[in-house]
Order: sequence, then C-alpha cells, then structure tokens
Amino acid sequence: MIKRLAIIGVGLIGGSLARAVKRAGLCEEIVGSGRDVVQLRKAVELGVIDRYDLDIASAVRDADMVVVAVPLGAMEQVLRALVGHIRPDTIITDVGSAKASVMTAARNVFGEVPANFVPGHPIAGTEKNGVEASFTELFQGRRVILTPLPHTDAHALAQVHLLWRAAGAEVVEMGVEHHDEVLAATSHLPHILAYALVDTLVRMDAGADQGEEIFRFAAGGFRDFTRIASSDPTMWRDICLANRPAIITLLERFRGDLDALTDLIRASDSEGILAIFNRAKAARDRYYQKENHNSGVK
Repeated sequence: MIKRLAIIGVGLIGGSLARAVKRAGLCEEIVGSGRDVVQLRKAVELGVIDRYDLDIASAVRDADMVVVAVPLGAMEQVLRALVGHIRPDTIITDVGSAKASVMTAARNVFGEVPANFVPGHPIAGTEKNGVEASFTELFQGRRVILTPLPHTDAHALAQVHLLWRAAGAEVVEMGVEHHDEVLAATSHLPHILAYALVDTLVRMDAGADQGEEIFRFAAGGFRDFTRIASSDPTMWRDICLANRPAIITLLERFRGDLDALTDLIRASDSEGILAIFNRAKAARDRYYQKENHNSGVK
C-alpha cells in the first residue's frame, strides 16, 4: 500500500495512472501538482486525484512515491523542485520517453542518480492530451519499460514494478542506451514521419486552387498513418531534442532507404519495389500474428 502518491503532471499519462491505481486500491491518497490549475481542478472534480497543490514542494511532502509525468524539457526543473522536500526513502520515478536525458537531468540536480530513482517509460498513449483524455484502462496489457542502474535500490525497483502491474501493465527492464535506440525506431521515428508528412501536404495544399483538396479526399490509410501527428507538439519537440543522437541515426538510415525506393520507382523497377513491399508485409504480419497469439486474440 502506498500511503501517499504524488503525481507531477496530471495529464493523459499521469491521470490514467492515477485512475488505474485508484481502481486497484493501491494508494490511500493521490496528490497532483503542475502548472495548470484548471487541469488540476478538473482532475479533482473527475475523481482522478484526491487533492492538488500548485507548489511542487508542498505536493511531495511526506509522499512515499513521486511520479514525474511532465515533458522532457521540464524534467530538470521539476526534479530540482524536489530537493529538500522529499524524505530520504521517497521513491522517484518518471514516464519520460528518452531515458538518457532523464538521467542527465537527475545528475545535474542530485550530483548522481539517486538509488531511489527508478527511470520508467510506459509504452502507451493516445493522440489526445489533458486529464479529461485519461482513462483507467490505458496501460492494460501494455508494456512499461524500467531502466534501473546498477546501484538502483532493489526495494524502490520492486515498488515501481508493483505500481505499474497494478495499472495492468507488463513490466520489462532494459538498459538506458538500448531503450533510447529501440524507442527512436519504434516510436520517435513514426511520430516524426507523421508530422513531416502532414506538414509537407499542408504546405503543398496551401498553394493549390482547390484549398484543402488533399485532406478532403484522404482515405482511411492516411488518417491511420497521420493520427499521431495530432499528439502534443511540445512534448514531441522535447523528445526530438532529448533523444537527438539515436533519432538522427534513424532518420539518416531511413532517408537512405527512402532514396533507394525513390530510385526503384523512378526506374520502374517492378521487382525491386515488390521485394521491399513483400519483405515489409511479411515482417509486420509475422510480428502481429505472434503478438495476437501470445495475447490470446483470435
């Protein structure tokens, strides 16, 4: 039982975690904090949190665990606000999408990453933002990656495992660098491509006499692919900067592959185009068939 859980940033992720923890009966009191008093009041009205405090220092006082669910660009500032206001045994965790930058922020604030700091990242979300978009089942059956360091306290790690399992998630562990490389490929690159595609089309469409013709005739595939371009731009700007080395490596590799595909289409190389499409289809089908089998989906 967590007597007092403080969540800094009660939006989609922080709010959904609060809802899930309440449903599981894991926590006696949940205190929210952040910069947006309207969102915090709404969180109390919705029963997502029990109370709020705009002052982070007051919000985390006597907390057993603090979850930092803010954009990566605000991480160091929030961690700095904890100094001198949490107990020595208070567990700190986060939900940031790039772990090396979080570790750097922690070292800048504390001198070294505290043993009771357990870096985390839930692989879950939607394109919507704010506490009103939060829901109890967001993490159900989803993965949460924890990236503990060699000196991470075993009890703190076990408690964060328990927190996310109570929310319905499957918890896995991996190294910080490996996490950032994997997420650059599986999450960050797709979001960047979605933003870039929509921006290219809207600028192309702006010069057309027909106005928003391209978007009027967009089919389901376009909507599916670009849905994530409705995500919070500030958050994704921060992710691009925080995980810059891994993202640049992936973008340069993708650009090379895209140039090669462009050359195949320019040359009317039917076999070359088909080979790429077949390879991609087989890989995706194989993976999701395995996922559905493991989850019992028929």
